[in-house]
Amino acid sequence: MTNTVQPNRSNADCRAALTTAKRIVVKIGSRLIAESPAGRPAGIADQVVALQQSGHEVIVVSSGAIALGIRRLRLPARPTDLPGLQAAAAVGQSRLMQAWEHAFGAHDRAIGQVLLTHDDLGDRRRFLSARLTLRALLDQGVIPIINENDTVATDEIKFGDNDQLAALVCNLVSADLLVILTDVEGVRDATGVRMPVVFDIEREAAPVAGGSSKDGVGSGGMASKVSSARIVTRTGVPAVVAPGREPRVLIDICKGLDVGTLFVPGDSVLSSRKHWIAYGAKPAGKLIVDAGAVRAMVSQGKSLLPAGITAVEGDFDAGDTVSVYDDQAHEIARGLAAYGAGDLRKIQRLQSAAIEATLGFKSLDEAIHRDDLVVL
Repeated sequence: MTNTVQPNRSNADCRAALTTAKRIVVKIGSRLIAESPAGRPAGIADQVVALQQSGHEVIVVSSGAIALGIRRLRLPARPTDLPGLQAAAAVGQSRLMQAWEHAFGAHDRAIGQVLLTHDDLGDRRRFLSARLTLRALLDQGVIPIINENDTVATDEIKFGDNDQLAALVCNLVSADLLVILTDVEGVRDATGVRMPVVFDIEREAAPVAGGSSKDGVGSGGMASKVSSARIVTRTGVPAVVAPGREPRVLIDICKGLDVGTLFVPGDSVLSSRKHWIAYGAKPAGKLIVDAGAVRAMVSQGKSLLPAGITAVEGDFDAGDTVSVYDDQAHEIARGLAAYGAGDLRKIQRLQSAAIEATLGFKSLDEAIHRDDLVVL
């Protein structure tokens, strides 16, 4: 789903709306940390404290543990195997937190380390527990420093990169603004010129975002940042991709100045719960559906019925998140399965009247209820 193009809203008008943001998630990339392990956190801390003093709450999502671990271990290159990455993260995480502790300690500000995996946000109870923890830290005036728990995260539970983690943290803390600090001035168009504002991500930013970074320092890239902007704007939260080397970048953004690339939310906004369904939990399985089911879900806002399912892949339980694909292998939706995989295989293609007789117990009509379904 794309943002609605809003040609009557100027860049200045959209920027002015950022001045009202109270709770801000700031993500800083590995390259920025690696090139200045002490100076960069100190510069960010100066700005965060200034924002705090003017009434803002700031949550920092910080990459850099693996990069600092590689430097400390004197490795010739970024490891390509998971154990090697986990080892580098284990060495680098303490150095990363030490840098942030010194940076905020200069202002007599306390920080709190929060390490997360996708499982922490994919499980609804753990998601709510993390929300309460972060709320308690903010209430005490503590600056949360969040990173992926790279020392234990496996491929199955990794976020992929901290850009996505930052986007999910926005939903976790009900943020008003996401700022992603990077080593370029913003998203550039096909001619290399910075795009000040993006209303329609799919038409304007996605075609020029490129692929993932392979530079050996970080795991993201501009495509990752655009993807994160897509996630947060679906809950009505603006995002700014901005140059992290600028000494007043955070303050200037919050003043509404023309810095970086601003992604403006569209008219279609997800609730926090539906945002969690769409992005918070990794799908445990896959449902393939026919064209009639696609029309019912996408065009009519209806539930997914077993009669529209042509195939069930994976092993999942009732209540797990599953992906819904059309017969052309396009993911069209995600939702919470009303049945486990075994039962769905028994009742796929069946009309409602035949489901109870097949399963032998009182059953639901929907495979995924529309209240538990998000069209992507």
